[in-house]
Amino acid sequence: MQQIEEKTLLQQDEGTPATGLKVVWREFKKDKLAMASLIVLVGIIVVTFVWSFTIDREELMQISLYDEFAQPGTNGFILGADQGGIDILGQLILGTRNSLTIAIAITLITGVLGVGIGLAAGYFGGIVDAIIMRIMDFYMTLPTLMIIIVFVTIVPKYNVMTFVLIMSAFLWVGTARLIRSKVLSEGKRDYVSASKTMGTGNFAIMLKGILPNISSLLIVELTLNFAGNVGIETGLTYLGFGLPPNVPSLGTLVGAASNPVVLENNWWVWLPASILILVLMLAINYVGQALRRAADSKQRLG
Repeated sequence: MQQIEEKTLLQQDEGTPATGLKVVWREFKKDKLAMASLIVLVGIIVVTFVWSFTIDREELMQISLYDEFAQPGTNGFILGADQGGIDILGQLILGTRNSLTIAIAITLITGVLGVGIGLAAGYFGGIVDAIIMRIMDFYMTLPTLMIIIVFVTIVPKYNVMTFVLIMSAFLWVGTARLIRSKVLSEGKRDYVSASKTMGTGNFAIMLKGILPNISSLLIVELTLNFAGNVGIETGLTYLGFGLPPNVPSLGTLVGAASNPVVLENNWWVWLPASILILVLMLAINYVGQALRRAADSKQRLG
């Protein structure tokens, strides 16, 4: 009875049935924390990318020993300067842009790989599924982070693009396994059998039939992967195996806290980046939870 009333309520929008976007929007309107998180997340992304275009990285990263550990509000440094006299605010803006850009790139690449491989494995089954699953099982047994660190260490002319490709080569497996399990159940539905009977091609069925029906799950997966990729990038950079030293990153700023003197006496070097990472993780998490609830509601209501 409760599900019938919920379905009726969701479909009472000018006489039209509730679409996926409408279900998502209603979920955000009901959850004020998720809505606030979405606003904060979008605001950080927009401000960061717009502001970063006004900053010259080469000029920003020039060392000025005269401004070493300048306190916030002195010598024109709003958030102070680090041990090289480099503006913390500028590094924070460029570092956030770099971390978000890398996380978005990894999420898109692993999403495309994971969805494509998962669709093929779940739809075709048989020998195709067996081969793909054995490959994924092999990937699951690997110490991924250790291998990424090794590749980062030995690859010559290491740069941001190299880092993205190395990360993407190992982080697609989770998405592929999730999509495969969902496609296995979707492949048994009547609309798939009807499409095959009508002579519709396999790729058309996968892309135009099955993929739209798992789009809600895919959105949730990519959102949570995005948060995870931000954390992995900043964590590896903090350990010294992420971005090159001359590229600003949130992980680099937080890594300054590994020095006990900086940790105790120069809090402005590492604290703003730490707070920003915390806000980003919480915002993405709350947005992901709202998307998950919307996806569950959409699936429950058919």
